[in-house]
Amino acid sequence: MTLTIRLLGRPSLAGPDGPVAPPRGAKAWGLLAYLLLSERPATRRELAGLLFATADDPLAALRWSLAELRRALGEPDGLRGDPPRVVLPPGAVVDVALLGADGPVAPEWLRRLGGELLEGLSYASSPAFEAWLSIERRHLAAASEALLREAALAELAAGRAAAAVRLASDAVALNALDEGHHELLVRSLAATGDRAAALAAAARCDELLRRELGVPPSPAVRRAAYASDGAPARPPGGGRAAAAGQLDAGLAAAAAGAVEAAVERLRRACAEAAACGDHELRGRALVALGTTLVHAVRGRDEEGAAVLHQAIAVAERAGDRATSAAAHRELGYIDVQAGRRERAAHWLAQAEALADSDGELAAVRGVQGMNDSDRADYPAALERLGESAERAERCGRQRQAAWSLSLVGRVHLLRGEDALAAAAIDRSLALVESERWLAFRPWPETLRAELEARGGEVDAAADRLERAFTVACQVEDPCWEGVSARAIGLLEARRGRADVARAWLAEALTRCTRVSDPYEWAHAYVLDAVAGTAATAGDGRARGAAEELRVLAARTGMRELVVRAHVHLGRLGEDGMLDSARLLAHEIDNPLLADLLAP
Repeated sequence: MTLTIRLLGRPSLAGPDGPVAPPRGAKAWGLLAYLLLSERPATRRELAGLLFATADDPLAALRWSLAELRRALGEPDGLRGDPPRVVLPPGAVVDVALLGADGPVAPEWLRRLGGELLEGLSYASSPAFEAWLSIERRHLAAASEALLREAALAELAAGRAAAAVRLASDAVALNALDEGHHELLVRSLAATGDRAAALAAAARCDELLRRELGVPPSPAVRRAAYASDGAPARPPGGGRAAAAGQLDAGLAAAAAGAVEAAVERLRRACAEAAACGDHELRGRALVALGTTLVHAVRGRDEEGAAVLHQAIAVAERAGDRATSAAAHRELGYIDVQAGRRERAAHWLAQAEALADSDGELAAVRGVQGMNDSDRADYPAALERLGESAERAERCGRQRQAAWSLSLVGRVHLLRGEDALAAAAIDRSLALVESERWLAFRPWPETLRAELEARGGEVDAAADRLERAFTVACQVEDPCWEGVSARAIGLLEARRGRADVARAWLAEALTRCTRVSDPYEWAHAYVLDAVAGTAATAGDGRARGAAEELRVLAARTGMRELVVRAHVHLGRLGEDGMLDSARLLAHEIDNPLLADLLAP
């Protein structure tokens, strides 16, 4: 290892023989962090304006800081040209890069997670940079937590419960208000065989969340103290045929919406397959159980993730690529929903490498496109979602095609491309109708209603949203309930009914967050509507909603929604917010943002 760059905690440089003299000046460190973390190369003029605008000669100040970095990094030929690029010596390690690593991270680095980006440094004279730094600090803190969570789940799946306890405890220490971290700690303690310690940890979580947030944790935290490897109510004894029968029965029950029966039968299938030593069948049963917990039972994503980690370990022993691909994809889906972008990309890249059929690749591309769309990489999202829909239709996976087309429609809707959005959403709705997929219908219906409202078809939109919200409530999907209630609230605001709009938007926020594992993009999408509508109406709640949106979007890597939060705050009078919004919007290909950022 020739050079180690630490930006988490107090920044420092180290070589093979010990500490290296750092660059002089806080702004040199800020410049290095920006160059390493920014997705879009910045020109010298942009960098000078970002960090050195108050200097007598901003470009000269930039040149001095670049020279300092070349000296400290030991790379005399680096950071030249326009835009300047960081050139690191072979074997160099940058701690922030490890947070997005495609693979396991060494234990000694895991133990160092938790420090704030450029800890102790501030940039009051550069408000746009200060705003960027605030976003990156939140995002990297969340990425650190995600890496610890993932490592703990892997240790749990490998049967190393004590190691899982240590990692889960570190995650709780980083963010004690994240219920999922507590659930993982309780599950890990239970796996050591110490149920009393697990119940005590659940009680501490309950006391903490009630005191700090005014709400109790979901039942999943205490339930984790009784977690087991799918043990059935009575000892297995039927062999492989019995396991296969339980698996088929569980899948049929899940398809019919009999969720509790499905979970019970799939747990039995896992135990029967384990008892008879059939690793391939056990892996398939574990994937089916994990998938059912994630998609059919709200509030149980963490339990589902633990099962899917176990499925990967079993499938790898059996050499079953298809089962491993499905488990990797589902773990990616969990992370997309939670806004853990780097970990989602890691799991989905692994799933892509393992997939060997149109059906599986269609599913993987769909989740990758969802992740791209959530983080506002719209060109990548359209490419992947288009491929997903094409592959799905080619192999007869109509539901997958409908799902991916709805997200194509969402991208075009967000970009103001209404004709393209309508074509994709109408095709999605036609497939939903042919498949009689009632549980999914509220989502494309809501998107279509948003287009109708934008086009002035207010009555048609109102009728469609009433249907969508009613069905969403019937199938008890908090995400669909939230987004349809949001659209109703915006429609009422358009009609001039401010009080009714406010009530619907409050309802939307309550519904989309009523589970411990919400779809964070939907949560932020509702917050954006709440902040914008409140600001327009002169409602004092606008600032709180906009700040909540800024924190959530920063942590979960939702770049466009970060920009929108900054716009709301800037229009409410906060200094530097509109400048930072324009800076951040440069990385997003969305024509509507130009209108939003106009003076």
